[in-house]
Amino acid sequence: MGYDFLQKIPQEKSYLIKGLQLVQKKQGYISDDSIRACAEYFKVPEVEVEGVVSFYAQFKRTQPGKYQICVCDGTACHIKGAPLVLDWIATELDVKDGETTKDGLFSLETVACLGCCSLAPVISINGEVFGKLDRKAVIKLVKDFKARG
Repeated sequence: MGYDFLQKIPQEKSYLIKGLQLVQKKQGYISDDSIRACAEYFKVPEVEVEGVVSFYAQFKRTQPGKYQICVCDGTACHIKGAPLVLDWIATELDVKDGETTKDGLFSLETVACLGCCSLAPVISINGEVFGKLDRKAVIKLVKDFKARG
């Protein structure tokens, strides 16, 4: 992948975070290649770029799956079983929170709040919200998305 899109941003070191945000928006994560490209573009050592990426939680170092599952763990969802929902999905997909499945189809992430408290517990898959979940509904959703490939 080329990084010509970085040229929209000044080459000053103070724009490094803005550049990384742009890379992540284009790629979905920060790859080793993008670390090198940003270091070269902003004229800073690769280790400094890596330090910025590892410091800020907004940056992801693993490529997201085709289907990005976010499990809400806000107060209402937590009380209504979000930890169980996370466990059911993790078990069904054989993946841990923050990881992507080996086939690259799913990534799983806990988020602070999806803003759908009245539907607790809630997950989103690529931004589509599913609520009032029980184990049967969660497993069905995962299987339906697996079938889509």
